[in-house]
Amino acid sequence: MKTEVVIVGGGPSGLAVSACLSRFSIPNVILEREDCYGSLWKKRVYDRVKLHLAKEFCELPHMHHPRATHTFMSRDDFVRYLDDYVSHFGLRPLFGKSVESATFDSDSRMWAVSARDAATGEVEEHLSRFLVVATGENAEGILPSFRGLDGFTGEILHSCHFKSAARFAGKRVLVVGSGNSGMEIAFDLCNYGAQTSISVRGPFHVLTKEMVYMGMVMLNHVSVQIVDALVLLMCRFQFGDLSGFGIIRPSEGPFSLKAKTGRSPVIDVGTLGKIKRGEIKVMKEVAGVAGGEVRFTDGETRSFDAIIFATGYRSTAADWLQDDGGLLNEEGFPKRAFPDHWKGGNGLFFAGLSRRGLAGVAMDAKKIAEDIKTYQGGPSGRST
Repeated sequence: MKTEVVIVGGGPSGLAVSACLSRFSIPNVILEREDCYGSLWKKRVYDRVKLHLAKEFCELPHMHHPRATHTFMSRDDFVRYLDDYVSHFGLRPLFGKSVESATFDSDSRMWAVSARDAATGEVEEHLSRFLVVATGENAEGILPSFRGLDGFTGEILHSCHFKSAARFAGKRVLVVGSGNSGMEIAFDLCNYGAQTSISVRGPFHVLTKEMVYMGMVMLNHVSVQIVDALVLLMCRFQFGDLSGFGIIRPSEGPFSLKAKTGRSPVIDVGTLGKIKRGEIKVMKEVAGVAGGEVRFTDGETRSFDAIIFATGYRSTAADWLQDDGGLLNEEGFPKRAFPDHWKGGNGLFFAGLSRRGLAGVAMDAKKIAEDIKTYQGGPSGRST
């Protein structure tokens, strides 16, 4: 099959790129390994998840959220938005297409993308002048390696497979990782009666969603240093000094840190209150595992029935993308820093790999479509 652009991934990033290209009447095809688009949102996120950013910061290109939608959307709200987006732009992803390799041919100046069909088992080849990697930041969960983990006698689970805390009621559960997923899962576990602990590795910021909203609006008018100072002052009034509870704030402000590293602050959903009341125990970093016991770096040892790893994700693009010119790091993310992360050489692009949420997805999609429109005469001579 031959087309102008092959897009690998049918999540929000791939859909956004396809919509932007379609507005320019540029032929494109989306290859999606799952049996639906937006599979992360439709099949993998846990039941109680909500978007932590206000809806105006969570829009895909050329389509606003309905006015009646709550400012902070539920998972179901966002799935409905994706359904409307696909319908509005007439997007037709090809499902069950697992990409195994993508190679650039310097003679023909074409990309050859090999994808295995889930139904038939046959490998199809798609040829295109441009290739967009849109497989998402959360393609594969990362499980850290701890001494003795393979001999743990309880249940081991990555957060990507966590759906509900109901089945952990009454169990001793350790959540490893104190990002948004880890803190929210710990909150959910505690609500369902699990004896919950959370392992914290390093410093992190905790804000409310209202603080984040205010900060993002203010960034349009004042410097990030002023925004950080104001938000941190609000945090001191709202939460007080958290160091006595095992939570240390970074020396750099939350919005400065986000701009430099892409690392988001934790949005408190009520977890801090449970930590302060002693309902959730904060533990140090895991040092090792022996049977059903976990040892921490401060020497404390506790027994657990389950460990849930909220330890992040990796992109799988590096597993199948050939001739990327060394643009991807070991986690499958572009080595180029934002805002130059989206563009490679030879007609290669990356969408949704900037660690800047759905606003970053929209930005990438627009830039990619504009660039392909400009260079439709051929990818030769493009910067690498």
